[in-house]
Order: sequence, then structure tokens, then C-alpha cells
Amino acid sequence: MIERNVSRGIISTYFNKLERNLDLDVAIVGGGPSGIVAAYYLAKAGLKVAQFDRKLSPGGGMWGGAMMFNQIVVQEEAMHIIKDFDINYERYDDNLYVMDSVESTSALLYKAVHAGATIFNCYSVEDVIFKNDVVSGVVVNWTPVLREGMHVDPLNIMAKCVIDGTGHDSEMCCTVARKNGIRLATDSGEVIGERSLDVIAGEEEVVNGTKEIYPGLYVCGMAASAVSGTPRMGPIFGGMLLSGKKVADLIINRLKG
Repeated sequence: MIERNVSRGIISTYFNKLERNLDLDVAIVGGGPSGIVAAYYLAKAGLKVAQFDRKLSPGGGMWGGAMMFNQIVVQEEAMHIIKDFDINYERYDDNLYVMDSVESTSALLYKAVHAGATIFNCYSVEDVIFKNDVVSGVVVNWTPVLREGMHVDPLNIMAKCVIDGTGHDSEMCCTVARKNGIRLATDSGEVIGERSLDVIAGEEEVVNGTKEIYPGLYVCGMAASAVSGTPRMGPIFGGMLLSGKKVADLIINRLKG
């Protein structure tokens, strides 16, 4: 019966997909633009990468542009990434370009998946796997399970590297520091917390702060700003894209260099 075969097709292929991703080169936590860009370049380099986002629609804050005006701005320095993703754009100023936020977010996701990355939506990463003082994977559960406060045990996914791309909350860095009493690679050894908005400083420092923050744990995007205590930058997305490319390059050099 077709009704049964529809269900069987979904169930069998989904669990095959999940099983294939139980042992990864890179697990990316959070579905924002920097993490998606990282997923694309990592997968394009031949690494096994999966991205986990708690929402139904990954993409982070890029969908809404600024205040639900669905346009975004990217500066000249990041336009090579926009071109890699075949996103339409128009020049607005000498150093600034504008593009549709819905097209941009869709293009990032489409290209990442077609490069070979797997994106899991409706997943929350509630912890990391911490072995021999190294972050060695992620602990995942269904987002509705955590939202409802249900006592349901999670599943474990091993990874050679974990990227914290959880945005302003820098959840993975907070969890690792709090649970394991370790020092992160910041001035204080802790998650410092992002500062108020400064576009120029924010765009520069989000890229500078993209790094391995603890053995096995990398940070990118707004999570990098929050961890290192640098300014937010608002609805200009070049820094997010460059941060995703940088963290991918760091990991590619480590795992394939």
C-alpha cells in the first residue's frame, strides 16, 4: 500500500542518514550563516560534516534581514563568498552591497547540502562529549523534548572537531567551561560576553576571534564575539561569512594539512 510505503521510505532513509552521521570529522552546533558557510567549505574539502539546528528552518537571523526588512548588507571584503554561493547582489555604496535575505539564506543552505554537508533541523545540542580533556563530539536531543522539559536521554555523536556557531549565547563554550572547570582561550579564560554595537570593530573582531577556543572546540560567528567580548555589528553579514570561511580553513588545515 502506498500509505505504508510513504512512511517506510521516510523512516528507513532517515535512520540511514542518522547512522551515517554518528561519527563525523566536524559537528557544527547552530544553523546560522557562519556555520552554514563553514559546512559548505568543509564538505567541499571532502570532510564529513553535519550541522545541528534547533529550529525548523535553519538560517539563524539572516532570514529576517534587519527588523524584518528582508535585505542584508555585505562589504567588499566578503563578496568572494557571495559569489561562491551564486547569490544575486547590487552595489549600494563604494564598499557595500545589498542582497535579498531570503535568497541569500536559501542559497547558503542549498549549496552546503549539495557540497555534501548534512543538516539536521529540530535538534538541540545539550552537551558535548568530553574525553581526555578534549571536546570529542556532541550530545543531541529533539528540540521539543527539551522545550517540554521531558526527562528523555539524548544520543551521542562523535566528532574530531566541534564548532560552536550558536550565536549570541555561545552555548557550547558556556557548557564546556561550566561543566568541566576549564579555561577557554580568552583574556579571562571564561566566556566574556559580547559588547554593544560597533560595526567596524565588530566586523573585524568576529573574524579575529574565530579560532580553536579549547582543544577540539572551535567558535565562529556571533558566538566568537560573545566568547571573546567584542562588539556586535548589526545587519551587516560580511563578518559572519568570513568567520565561517576562516573556521573551515582552520579545520581543513588541521585534518587534511
